[in-house]
Amino acid sequence: MPSANPILDKRRAGVLLHPTSLPSGDLGADADAFLDFLQAAGLTVWQMLPLGPTHAERSPYHCLSVHAISPSLVSLGRLVERGWLKQAPVAGDVSARRAALQQAHAGLQSRAPAQDRAEFDRFCTEQAAWLESYVLYRALREEQGEKPWWEWPTALRDRETKALAEAENRLSRRRGELRFQQFAAGTQWHALRAQAQARKILLFGDMPIFVAHDSAEVWAEPQRFKLDALGQPRVVAGVPPDYFSAGGQRWGNPLYDWEFMRAHKFSWWVGRLATELSRFDLVRVDHFRGFEACWEIPASEPTAINGEWVSAPGAALFETFLKKFGRLPLVAEDLGLITPEVEALRDRFGLPGMSVLQFAFESDAENPYLLHNIEANRVVYTGTHDNDTTLGWFDELSDDKRRRVREYLANRDEPMPWALLRAALMSVGRWAIVPMQDLLGLGAGNRMNRPGTGTDNWGWKFAWPQVTPDLAPRVRQLIELYGRLPESTASADKRG
Repeated sequence: MPSANPILDKRRAGVLLHPTSLPSGDLGADADAFLDFLQAAGLTVWQMLPLGPTHAERSPYHCLSVHAISPSLVSLGRLVERGWLKQAPVAGDVSARRAALQQAHAGLQSRAPAQDRAEFDRFCTEQAAWLESYVLYRALREEQGEKPWWEWPTALRDRETKALAEAENRLSRRRGELRFQQFAAGTQWHALRAQAQARKILLFGDMPIFVAHDSAEVWAEPQRFKLDALGQPRVVAGVPPDYFSAGGQRWGNPLYDWEFMRAHKFSWWVGRLATELSRFDLVRVDHFRGFEACWEIPASEPTAINGEWVSAPGAALFETFLKKFGRLPLVAEDLGLITPEVEALRDRFGLPGMSVLQFAFESDAENPYLLHNIEANRVVYTGTHDNDTTLGWFDELSDDKRRRVREYLANRDEPMPWALLRAALMSVGRWAIVPMQDLLGLGAGNRMNRPGTGTDNWGWKFAWPQVTPDLAPRVRQLIELYGRLPESTASADKRG
């Protein structure tokens, strides 16, 4: 079995916060200030959700592209600093924001230094493998009133050569603007990563196993998915009934034609992981069990109940990853119904799994998420983006369950969420990750997502006044107490 990537060797603590949950929601000054907070608190991991451009419901797990970065993350203030934009509009004005991005593109072309224009040209050339299909797809989607690609005129839906050539010519200007959006987002992202590296903070990304049906990748290469001649899925993804939903979850994503993928040496997946590893130090593989077997639901079924498990070539895929990337800086999201076969696949490649403490009190002493059952090669969470905040969760428990939690944690006085936060930090799991909501002690009404619902999700933001002056020292004291401050970081902080 390959050993875990060295990046996972040291005990660390981190925070889960998507950039959209920063007060500004973008990669500007608030992102830098958040890195300063992490450094002061001794938190050396910043975990995020997927970065892609989302559909209307804003789910980062249902994106218009698996390679692109959401243009909503572009800081207009940073564009002003570069001299590409003269003035940033008032935050929150969507039409003004779009106009500002167009103006910044024009500014890059007309008055930016030659070095900036050369950098843009280099980006377009280096990223062309995904960028060109993405910008054409987005431009066509706008032209077609944001309809999904399978509702476009047949020639465009089926990517007929003449129709695509005409569209490329007709939409040339808009495609250039969309390329610029990705250049701006990528430039700001890598500046943020450099800032994180300077503070010895690791960026922890998230790679969903499935892609949205209405996405650049499915439109550009439908042969890689189980679709019919009209571009409709024959089967869709989901999960059977579980902790989150008594009726299961019908996600609706198209499923892969794994035999086609294997025949082409998993090149699509290699390219996808290469994008993630160019942006992050570590990547969470969402729904890892789907690489051993996927829950296939006939597309005609309205719920997830009548699906079946269908095997997937996860071992062959991860062997390909090993050959291409070496030891893998990946974490397996192994929550839910996990079989011995899934565990064997995870362990074969030395991947850490996840342990969520909010799940620890649903059964008896054999519960795998209780502290005494957690192993070192785990990433331990109080909760995830799919859970309520720890305080909200605890307040909803019955009196008996609350007493059981208190008795198990052997601390009847420390308030929630700090009692569970302390448990995560003291665990033997090498990494402990806490959602920002828990660090702020927030209760019900502050969760990021409610699985199985389609409204009022993904919009949570924190405000800087919630980050009180005593928070960073309090967190850092616990991190030091439980040995989660890497020596190199501690030494650097002392020198500073």
